[in-house]
Amino acid sequence: MRVGFGLGSNLGDKPANIREALRLIEARGLARLDRISRLYRTPPWGDLDQGDFANACAIGDTALAPYELLAAVKKIEADMGRAPTRRWGPRLIDVDILFLGDHAIDDPELTLPHKELFRRGFVLAPLAEIAPELELDGVTMRAALAGADASGVRP
Repeated sequence: MRVGFGLGSNLGDKPANIREALRLIEARGLARLDRISRLYRTPPWGDLDQGDFANACAIGDTALAPYELLAAVKKIEADMGRAPTRRWGPRLIDVDILFLGDHAIDDPELTLPHKELFRRGFVLAPLAEIAPELELDGVTMRAALAGADASGVRP
């Protein structure tokens, strides 16, 4: 089934961190990626007292179930050295599952489609780049981006 990932980093070599996370997604069999956006430089969101982020999105195919995929994503983050931090704080790597097939899940551990997707220009810009006609909750990514605040988000 189709899966979308949002990736971000604002510590260390940000582009290398995102490339490594993408490599691990494929190497560990989480997904076979066929669309990967450019890297975007974005201001911090939520907690503004930190450096800019590098962000990207990727889409591919997976055979993993939702919670199995979530555990595998969290393992990649931990293995890459992501340390617990304050909410929306600085991070070496962040890998979010944006959507997974037509799954609609709303619980504290996992929300699909991602609950903040339509509010985050730093996700919508790279996602609209690689899948402008992708429709989630009845809205295309192109339309979602047009209605979002993407100020400061640039490739």
